[in-house]
Amino acid sequence: MNLSLLRLTLLACAALGAQASAQTATIKPGLWQVDSKMASPDAATDNAMSMVLQQLGNLPPDQRKQLESMAASRGMAMPTVGADGAVRVTACVTPEMAARKQIPTGQPGDCSSKNTDIAGGMNVSFSCANPKSSGEGQVRFSGDQAFSMQLAVTTSARGTPEQVNVTSNGKWLGARCPAPSTAAVQKP
Repeated sequence: MNLSLLRLTLLACAALGAQASAQTATIKPGLWQVDSKMASPDAATDNAMSMVLQQLGNLPPDQRKQLESMAASRGMAMPTVGADGAVRVTACVTPEMAARKQIPTGQPGDCSSKNTDIAGGMNVSFSCANPKSSGEGQVRFSGDQAFSMQLAVTTSARGTPEQVNVTSNGKWLGARCPAPSTAAVQKP
């Protein structure tokens, strides 16, 4: 398995909201589930992402452990892939994150973001240095227990610029988060 492609896939998934925080919307603290589908206008990239997602469930133990560690360091549980091809992650929103209206993202390091409130949600944009990526999109809130997002991401995780479109849906599962081995708590 191409580990850099796996990181690209996880980066696209983790790009959710780019550490988004909303000024007008509220979210509940607790366990959240985020389902993301990724697509690329480039057929080779799209096919490679599909292949990686198919192999995710069949990782050798050492690679699975490395991926679990990487996910946990981003405050997320090990991603799973649904029958529809969506990558599912669970993450906890702490009371502090909820007070800042921060959706669970797991966005990897050295990132800056800008969020602009709009009716019912926000426009988001981000830029990250490692791996180099940027994106913009829109988050729409459905009350304090759900959101949907469309995000266009440009990343150089595999050495050349690649476009990935991410469509995500988040939903609140409950006030209590399981032990960190099931769903890691994202650091505020």
